[in-house]
Amino acid sequence: MKTLADWLAHAEHLHPKNIELGLDRVRAVAEKVGLSFECPVITVAGTNGKGSTCAMLESILTHAGYRTAVFTSPHLVRFEERLRLRGEAVDGDELSKHFETVERLRGEVALTYFEFTTLAILLCIAANKPDVAILEVGLGGRLDAVNIVDADCAVITSIDLDHMEFLGPDRESIGREKAGILRAGRPAIVSDPVPPRSVVDHANAIGADLWLVGRDFNVAGDKQQWGWSGRGRRYSGLAYPALRGANQLVNAAGVLAALESLRSRLPVTAQAVRNGLAMVELPGRFQIVPGEPALVLDVAHNAHSVAALAENLDAMGFYPTTHGVFGVMADKDLEPILARIGPMIDRWYFTDLPTPRAAKADDLLVRWQAQNKRTDVAGSVHRSPTEALQAAIDHADPTDRIVVFGSFFTVGGVLEHGTPRLRAKHLSSGS
Repeated sequence: MKTLADWLAHAEHLHPKNIELGLDRVRAVAEKVGLSFECPVITVAGTNGKGSTCAMLESILTHAGYRTAVFTSPHLVRFEERLRLRGEAVDGDELSKHFETVERLRGEVALTYFEFTTLAILLCIAANKPDVAILEVGLGGRLDAVNIVDADCAVITSIDLDHMEFLGPDRESIGREKAGILRAGRPAIVSDPVPPRSVVDHANAIGADLWLVGRDFNVAGDKQQWGWSGRGRRYSGLAYPALRGANQLVNAAGVLAALESLRSRLPVTAQAVRNGLAMVELPGRFQIVPGEPALVLDVAHNAHSVAALAENLDAMGFYPTTHGVFGVMADKDLEPILARIGPMIDRWYFTDLPTPRAAKADDLLVRWQAQNKRTDVAGSVHRSPTEALQAAIDHADPTDRIVVFGSFFTVGGVLEHGTPRLRAKHLSSGS
């Protein structure tokens, strides 16, 4: 029997393109394999905040006693992370059975890697009969493979400029693609406080049950706690979500709206909401690892998410030197990323990443130098995230901080052998 690694290698060669949007191929195979869900399904699309939204939904619903299945992508270290059943990463052997089914029934249909793996994961979810399935939409929405599933509730998180070669040149076009996950007569939760007009127009045009911030649900808070009010229900005195960063309140508000919209099918108690938000975990989202120096891990990889990272770094307080380990995909708009976080990074460590889609570290250094106006800052190039991190540790004082960001591959690269606990060299030498 083929292992999961065998199947993943096989999936990479079925289709000439890495990404080819469209639902015809994947829908045809889904019908052949008889894919259907007996439980409520929540889909989550958006530019930033999808993973955090899925994690909060999972945590609250688990604390409410439901058996959850959660599909997210990409993964940080192991492919199995893409499917969590009851909070645990799926077993590779179990997933392999469903790869086999997809392969057997796809016939002559050439599926992309994402389509092939998504179908196997969806089959695995259906076979496990969870109480609720939470599906993160990959790229866009309307033409993403996940959108073959008619969700009972759709959540659209913050929308910004990313993947423009596939989704269009501005927020309106990108919003139109994301809005493709909405369904007539079903809840459409938009957690972006200023959504593109195209999302609202599409929801109204198809008759979705649209929930908007400021109209259908509201958030208020002070430094200690926050509250949420929606259609006929309110929560007050909530602790801030365990996921750090001001942006997480936007995501949490949408999560509570989604749960409220499904209350008749998936009732949750106020205690489950409190516990779920207080105990949610998600590696790589403004994850602070205590140590000397401190380590910050964040998969921020576009201008919008890097702006949120910069704000969150600013709120951490004073560090003598901030070291930045940075690797990114070649298709990202680099200038606004560097401009926004540049003032905060005192020493750069540019890294190659193990994918042909990544920008080369040498190119990143050249492009950074071209726009850098600071005279007190240095940059170097490295062949892998672990090498770059080691170089940062070698240069860092115990009171500094190291920020690893730019891509799932960058953060995943330093997490490959577990979460590193840092000790600066002149600390460890004396121990």
